[in-house]
This record gives sequence, structure tokens and C-alpha cells, in this order.
Amino acid sequence: MIEPASKNRAQSAAQPQQKRAEMRVRPTAPILPPSNIQGNALTVVIAIMAFLACLTLGGVSMVRSTAASWESQISREITIQIKPDDGLDMEKALTQARDIAMTFVGTKSGQIVDEAATARLLEPWLGSGLDIKELPVPRLVIITIDETNPPDFDAMRSLLKESIPQASLDDHRTWVDRLVSMAHTTVMLGTGVLLLVFIAMVLTVVFATRGALSGNRHIVEVLHFVGAESSFVATEFQKHFLKISLKGSAIGSALAALFFLAAGFLQSRTIATPQTDQATALFGTFSVGALGYLGIFATMIVIALLTTLTARLTVMRTIYEIDTLRSDPTRSDGIAN
Repeated sequence: MIEPASKNRAQSAAQPQQKRAEMRVRPTAPILPPSNIQGNALTVVIAIMAFLACLTLGGVSMVRSTAASWESQISREITIQIKPDDGLDMEKALTQARDIAMTFVGTKSGQIVDEAATARLLEPWLGSGLDIKELPVPRLVIITIDETNPPDFDAMRSLLKESIPQASLDDHRTWVDRLVSMAHTTVMLGTGVLLLVFIAMVLTVVFATRGALSGNRHIVEVLHFVGAESSFVATEFQKHFLKISLKGSAIGSALAALFFLAAGFLQSRTIATPQTDQATALFGTFSVGALGYLGIFATMIVIALLTTLTARLTVMRTIYEIDTLRSDPTRSDGIAN
């Protein structure tokens, strides 16, 4: 009879300990709901901002690589142009101009553009079936040079002018300077667009954070009143907006990467068509490469971190305003009344 009573007392003594253990491991509910209309709208906005940012970054990367390719191709060659004149033996003048250019240190090879190639160059403007001998068309000599050790262009230009008065040398410096200027302008414009996107995103997150704080202000005030530190409340909001920003930026970045993949695939399928050739000549291939996709991933991380930091600073600022109002009796009474 004694043993059952002792067992009951032991069980009754163990029940409070078990309840206390259950209370200790019980998870706390988040301050903000994990999903609501405002959070979904903010996810969509961040996804759009991330898509635009990654699209701008990829476009700038494409233009820069295309400009660098143009600059490299132009800087590897110079052109000697010989205008036709009465009594001028054009073929002899072309050969003489090539030989003069090849005497300079820094030249690699010389090629005379024949009549057939010259006619093909003029075909888009004058049509096919052109007899080059019937028109006073200048002829060209293309000289390949060493980019690291170019020849003395001024001396070459002077010697050509003395030997062949109808010859002129074009070292393409004007075009190279324009390409470099265009590349720098494109980078500046792209940087400006990225800054505008980031500024718009920061302002959106500030308004969204303030809206979330306004809707949950009573909870924040109660937590702060019972002793919760500002960093604790800010961390809760930070976690909430970090999840939203990661989701939105991942969606936008993935869409941008898919856009470049689809554009590159379509370009490869329609190669050798006039439209594709023109687009390729202007913008290059629609491929951002491994560095481009790495930049898209980095943009996603930057957007997520920027959103999280903005949310935290906004929460800290709002809690500071609450503390300021509470410490001012006049304003607190006015608000209470």
C-alpha cells in the first residue's frame, strides 16, 4: 500500500519539472508574420529591382567587351589609302606603299586589297556587278602592326607622302579614342542606373519597414517596455526582411540570367542573318560569360545585404523616436490625450 502512494508523489513532483522543460523549449512566435500582402508586394518590387540591376550590369559588361574587341582589332592594323590620279600606275603605287611601310620597325605584314575585295566593300552602296576600273575609287593597303611596339606613324606618313603624293596613312587613332570614350560613357551610364535602382530599392525598403513597424507598433512598444533591447527587435525585423530580400533578389537575378541565356541561344540559332549580324556588330554576342554570371550573383547578395541593413537602421531609428517621445512628458501627454 505504501509503494503506490510513493509512486504518485514522485509522479506529481516530476510533472512541474516536465512542464518547466516544455516551457523552456517552446519556440517563440515571430514579431512579424512570415507571409502577408505587404511582404509579397515587397518581394515583387525587390525582384524587379534585382532584374533591372542585373540587366544593366550584363549590358554594360557586353558593351565593354565589344568595345575592347573593336579597339583591339583596330589597333592591330593601319590603312594606307591611295587616290587615283592621271598618269598614276595604281598597282605599282600599291606595291611601293606596302614596301615602304614594311621597312619600319613594328610592322608585321602588308596586304593589298584587290579590285574584287574593293568592289565587295562598295557593294552595299553601289550594288553588285561593279566594275572598279570605271570609277575613281581609292585603293587600300592594310598593314598589320605590333600593338606592343608600334611603328613611328609620323615618319611613315611623311615618307609615304614624299614617295607617293596620292597616299595617305590612317592609324585609326580617332576611332580608338572614340571607342574608349564610348566605353567610359557606357560604364558611367550603367553605374548611374545601378545607383538609381539601389536608391529606389532603399527608399522602398524604408517605407515598407516603417509600414511594418506602424502595424506592429504596439507589439514593439510592449517588448521594449518589458525590457527587450533595441538590438533584439531590430534583429527580428532584420531576419524578416532578409528572407524577403533573398527571395526577391534570387528571383530577379535568375530571370536576368535566363534572359541572357535565352538571348544567346536565339542569337546562335539565327546566326548569319542580316538582323543578327547587325546586332552582333553593335552589341557583340549576348553572352556575359562566367564573370558576368558571377557579377549577377554578387548583385543578388549586395541587394539582400543592402535591404537587410536598411531595415535594421530604420528599426533602430524608429525605436529611438519612440524612446524620445516617451522621455518627453509634454509630447507623451499630448499623444495620450
